[in-house]
Amino acid sequence: MPKKILYADDDPGLRRLVQRGLGAQGIAVVAVEDGLAAVERLRGEEFDVVALDHHMPRLDGLGALQRIQEMPDHPPVIIVTGEQDSAVAVTALKAGAFDYVLKDASGQFVPLLLAALKGAAEAMRLRRAHQAAEDELREQRDRFERLAAERAMLLREVNHRVANSLQLIAAFLQLQGGSSKNAQVKAALTDATRRVMAVAQVHKRLYTSEDVQSVSVDQYLAALVEDLAKTDATSEPALSLAVEPIDLDPDRAVAIGVIVNELVLNAMKYAYPDEKGPIRIGLKRINGKHAMLSVEDDGIGCNITSMPRSTGLGRSIVGAMATRLGAEVVYDPAHSGTRVVITFECGPQSPA
Repeated sequence: MPKKILYADDDPGLRRLVQRGLGAQGIAVVAVEDGLAAVERLRGEEFDVVALDHHMPRLDGLGALQRIQEMPDHPPVIIVTGEQDSAVAVTALKAGAFDYVLKDASGQFVPLLLAALKGAAEAMRLRRAHQAAEDELREQRDRFERLAAERAMLLREVNHRVANSLQLIAAFLQLQGGSSKNAQVKAALTDATRRVMAVAQVHKRLYTSEDVQSVSVDQYLAALVEDLAKTDATSEPALSLAVEPIDLDPDRAVAIGVIVNELVLNAMKYAYPDEKGPIRIGLKRINGKHAMLSVEDDGIGCNITSMPRSTGLGRSIVGAMATRLGAEVVYDPAHSGTRVVITFECGPQSPA
């Protein structure tokens, strides 16, 4: 039920009838003589609904309706007319009127006007409630986006600092290895440096990427393999990379990087005792939600008794990282050299 309405009519008798009839229903009626007075009154006062007579001096109902439509957050407008011609009603509705009411000189139209006012007030209430809900939803969304942006910025900063710290640790290890006179200590520290840098590469990817939640493993492995290719200053190994675009969370990306680091370094040390040979790294999707990582060479094979013995630490690290991936390390017995395959779940491919 509207509490306060604005009624414009050039007939003073009808204005009084409307005021008495609606006043008996508890509605305050502000009555004015024409459309121009209604527009001026509406600029300084709030009304639940506006009712405008069709024919009025100075400014008629349709002219006033047009001006009211230009006002922000204006109340609904009802056109009141004594003409039986439906074209008037159609014109009013097209111009933005909520409803129209046919009037008569005796005031019998007041109950019809009351029903139209109730409908308009309820429609406005629902519209404003809907708008308030949309505004609240928009505000919540904007707040969430701000929080997400702040969180992404903090995560990017954390990854930046972690990457810097890991690079500093790697530099210390490299310095200590360079100053050692013991060949075994030097080799162990060099391997430790490479392992640290493999992890640092992930954090570098995270703070230089727009997405701080996942790592593009294909790009990560490309950078990692490029670093590994530079580890032998005397003869660059023939490393080749064939990977499909796959995004993983940082923890699993670290596991992939450490596995590749260990397997490639092992192949560089033991696969070709007398000369350098090809080492191939592959990563591809299989069966939709799984991926297969492979590292292979055409060397002497891992079962050759004459192969120099390692400490076994690399194999233990590979096994631990495979466990983190929920996978097993499989050595392909049919391959002439050494081929290690690890199949793990990577989730569905993101839509392009």
